[in-house]
Amino acid sequence: MASASSSSASTDPKLELIKQIRTHEVAIAELGSLSSSRTVYQKNGNLFFRTTVQKATSSEEKQLDQAKAKLEKLNSQ
Repeated sequence: MASASSSSASTDPKLELIKQIRTHEVAIAELGSLSSSRTVYQKNGNLFFRTTVQKATSSEEKQLDQAKAKLEKLNSQ
């Protein structure tokens, strides 16, 4: 069953990008609710790295902007 859903998502890159955008938006909102002095762990590939809330939020915003740009490029084609 999992392979069927992943194959349908891979055939629709727009849907996959929308899911990524939602994930980044949720991550940004969750990071915004944390204390700025709190240490967080950010996943990069298969590893987690210790970082600050500010750096993690900045990284998520950058990834969100990249995903939105890809979606706009797909929509314009």
